[in-house]
Formats: sequence, C-alpha cells, structure tokens
Amino acid sequence: MPRPYLIICAGEELFASFFSPGQKRRLSRLFRWNRDGARTITPTLRRKLKTADALVTTWDSPHFSEDLPRLAPKLRIIAHCGGEVKSRFAVSLFDQLTITTAPAPMARATAELGAAFLIYSARNLDFYRGEMRKRSNRIYDDLHLHGSAESLIGREAAMIGFGRIGRALVDLMRGFQLQWLVYDPYVPKSVAKRYPVRFVDLGSLLRRAHLLVLTAALTDKTRGLLSRDRLASLPDGSVVINIARGGLIDLAALTNEVRRGRLRCALDVTDPLEPLPIGHSLRTRPGTIVTPHIAASNRRVRYDIAEVVMDDLESFFDGHGIENRVTTAMLDRMT
Repeated sequence: MPRPYLIICAGEELFASFFSPGQKRRLSRLFRWNRDGARTITPTLRRKLKTADALVTTWDSPHFSEDLPRLAPKLRIIAHCGGEVKSRFAVSLFDQLTITTAPAPMARATAELGAAFLIYSARNLDFYRGEMRKRSNRIYDDLHLHGSAESLIGREAAMIGFGRIGRALVDLMRGFQLQWLVYDPYVPKSVAKRYPVRFVDLGSLLRRAHLLVLTAALTDKTRGLLSRDRLASLPDGSVVINIARGGLIDLAALTNEVRRGRLRCALDVTDPLEPLPIGHSLRTRPGTIVTPHIAASNRRVRYDIAEVVMDDLESFFDGHGIENRVTTAMLDRMT
C-alpha cells in the first residue's frame, strides 16, 4: 500500500522548530509529505489539498472552513501541533474528520512558568530588584533591623481552572506545602482526594486570593471572567498571575489597578493587546512582570508535541485508536 500523503502547514523555520532531523526521518518513513507555509488557502495549497490524506497544522496555518472536505476530498485526519483548535476549524469539521490536538507536552512547561511567577511574586523580588538599582544601601539596613515577611512556604494560593496545567502546577509546588483554593465548576470534587486543594465558589476565592493563578480555558463563559468588579474584590496587594489566556482578564481594568499600586501582576499572555504595545505601562511599571508568551515555547516541548502528533497519525493509519481526538462535544469547554 502506498504511504499516505501528508501536508504540513508551516513555514520553514516554524516547521524546523517542531520537527528535529530524526523526526523528519520518521515522517519520511510513514508518509509522502509536503510542507506548505501559506497562512491562507492559496492556489498552490488548493492543488495539494486535492490529494491529501492528512494534514498537520500549526498556529501559522490557515483557518479551514466547512468547505474543506470539498477542497480535500481524500482528507481523513488533521493533527494540530498545539492545544487550541476551536478557532482554527469550522465546527462541522470535527464531526466529518478526525481532528487531534497535542496539549499534554505544554502543560508541565506552562506550569513551570507559573511556579516561577509564584515564587518571584511571593518573595517580592521585583521590589528588591528595584531597591538594588537605587544609589542607596538603605534596604540592607531595613532588612537587618526588621527582617522580611515574604515567603511562599505554607501560604494559601488561589487558582481559577484545574485542568492539565493547574494539576501540573500543584504537583510541581508540593514541596512548598501550599494550601490551594480552587474554582472550577467543571471538575469533579473527587479530584481533591488526589491533590491538596479545596474547591470553593468564585466569590469566596477572590476575597482571599492574595496569590491568584489563572489556568482556565478561554470560552464564551470565561471571557472577561476577571472583570473590573471582580478585580476590585481582590485584597489589596494581591498578585494576578496569568499563564492561561489573556482574554480571561479585563486588561484595561487590571492596568488601572496596577497603576494605582493596589494590585501586582505577572502575565505571560495579554488580550486584546498581544504583543503588548511597546509603550504600554505594564511592560515597565514596578510590580509587574510581563513575558512574551513563553510558557510552552521551549524547543523540547515542540519536539514532544511533534512526537504526539506523529504517534496519533501512525495509530490512525494503522487502524488503531488515537488518544487526542477532539469532538464537537468537547468544544464548549476548550479554548
């Protein structure tokens, strides 16, 4: 039997960041494959789609609408290098084709950044870095006389969302003996038997959230979840840490709270402004940490994503079950 024909929708540099030389050799053993870096459906890509059995997509791939089966009549499976698929494909395609995603390799890396933000924020390192930039050693005298109250060990931390990333973060932080308050209405409360967490309602969580981590998916129900009023309900001095999706937070309202000095933040994602404009105050204001969406950008993570994608493709064409299919029923709870 001829090898299936696979199109990889990625530019040359992005493709190389996902597929190592060894993984490219594996691709060639399994498929006849071709790469196309177009971000829209060009005439060249249309010609390739006519005979494609499978697609691999990335975050630079075109959006595929409900007419994809007409453009690609032989197409049976789309394997996405990443976690977010809902905005990339028309809803009808999830019933007509097998569409897979690869979120697992990203969870631990994203949780790692969350752990870094938590430690950095709890120890107030941004403040101390600012003091050390001054032409003064007064901070040494203050600490000598009064000591420091900052620590993460044994503290209460709050989390909104308790999927892969949230659970990975709790696992990474076990040695700090944190007391976790969690809001996630979709997670069975029995999960608390395996993790040191206590599930509470959103209002109760926000009133106690001195350290607040967002790991929730962005859906119609969670967009703008941290509104101006909810941000206002956080205790003075709280830190908002977002390693999930920028759209969970009212960015303008958060910026105002940080400018006033009432809240601090650590953000890997921002919405509707990403990249965050060069002149935006959150990029330089004391009490803020902003990183350029680095949580799961590690090259090793991308290679692991490619491995998951190829495993699912190989299993599919061998007639076996696949682990990471996305169904229509799952979309309402996915980013």
